[in-house]
Amino acid sequence: MKGEILGCSLLCHAVGEIISTVQMVMQAQMPYTVLRERVLTHPTITQGLNLLFSKL
Repeated sequence: MKGEILGCSLLCHAVGEIISTVQMVMQAQMPYTVLRERVLTHPTITQGLNLLFSKL
Protein backbone atom coordinates (compact mmCIF):
# COMPACT_ATOMS: atom_id res chain seq x y z
CA MET A 1 0.00 0.00 0.00
CA LYS A 2 1.24 3.48 -0.80
CA GLY A 3 2.44 5.33 2.30
CA GLU A 4 2.67 2.21 4.44
CA ILE A 5 5.12 2.37 7.35
CA LEU A 6 7.67 -0.41 6.84
CA GLY A 7 9.67 0.04 10.02
CA CYS A 8 10.32 2.35 12.92
CA SER A 9 13.26 3.00 15.23
CA LEU A 10 12.87 5.42 18.09
CA LEU A 11 15.19 6.63 20.81
CA CYS A 12 13.27 9.06 22.97
CA HIS A 13 11.30 9.68 26.13
CA ALA A 14 8.15 7.53 26.48
CA VAL A 15 9.07 5.36 23.51
CA GLY A 16 6.75 2.58 24.70
CA GLU A 17 3.76 4.85 24.29
CA ILE A 18 4.74 5.98 20.81
CA ILE A 19 5.89 2.66 19.36
CA SER A 20 2.66 0.88 20.29
CA THR A 21 0.70 3.42 18.24
CA VAL A 22 3.04 3.07 15.26
CA GLN A 23 2.92 -0.73 15.59
CA MET A 24 -0.88 -0.72 15.47
CA VAL A 25 -0.84 1.28 12.22
CA MET A 26 1.86 -0.97 10.73
CA GLN A 27 -0.02 -4.18 11.60
CA ALA A 28 -3.22 -2.81 10.11
CA GLN A 29 -1.25 -1.89 6.96
CA MET A 30 -2.61 1.65 7.08
CA PRO A 31 -0.71 4.58 5.56
CA TYR A 32 1.29 7.01 7.69
CA THR A 33 -1.38 9.61 6.94
CA VAL A 34 -3.58 7.92 9.56
CA LEU A 35 -1.14 9.19 12.20
CA ARG A 36 -0.73 12.56 10.54
CA GLU A 37 -4.42 13.37 10.23
CA ARG A 38 -5.98 11.89 13.36
CA VAL A 39 -6.50 13.66 16.63
CA LEU A 40 -4.44 11.70 19.13
CA THR A 41 -5.59 11.82 22.74
CA HIS A 42 -3.45 14.15 24.78
CA PRO A 43 -1.56 15.12 26.75
CA THR A 44 0.70 12.41 25.40
CA ILE A 45 4.02 12.11 23.65
CA THR A 46 2.27 10.24 20.82
CA GLN A 47 0.64 13.44 19.57
CA GLY A 48 4.11 14.35 18.27
CA LEU A 49 3.50 11.83 15.47
CA ASN A 50 1.15 14.38 13.87
CA LEU A 51 4.07 16.80 13.61
CA LEU A 52 6.52 14.15 12.42
CA PHE A 53 4.36 12.94 9.55
CA SER A 54 3.24 16.44 8.60
CA LYS A 55 6.76 16.95 7.23
CA LEU A 56 6.38 14.17 4.63
